[in-house]
Amino acid sequence: MYSEKRPWGNFTILEESENYKVKRIEVYPGQRLSYQSHKKRDELWMIVGGTAVIILDDIEIEKKYGEFITIRKEQKHRIENRGDDKVTFIEIQTGNYFGEDDIVRYQDDYKRS
Repeated sequence: MYSEKRPWGNFTILEESENYKVKRIEVYPGQRLSYQSHKKRDELWMIVGGTAVIILDDIEIEKKYGEFITIRKEQKHRIENRGDDKVTFIEIQTGNYFGEDDIVRYQDDYKRS
């Protein structure tokens, strides 16, 4: 397993193969990931802790424990934690490429490109 801290929280890669990757992601209270899309992968997010606000193509959707959302290639998306407890979700990526350089960022609180 590989873990990495980010300004918004952290993630751990739980499993990886040539056609999927599984991560556990934690988002700290008051934080959010960049508004982004991917060209080479779809993602499924399953909320396993807290309540998340997901922005999918400019539409806000609230998800809580046990709920999930599917994000297709090239859909703009982000997850926000507007609560007082951390949000934890499992991300399953499917496709043929999972590199961090497959992220197109449209807005980022941390000034990443």
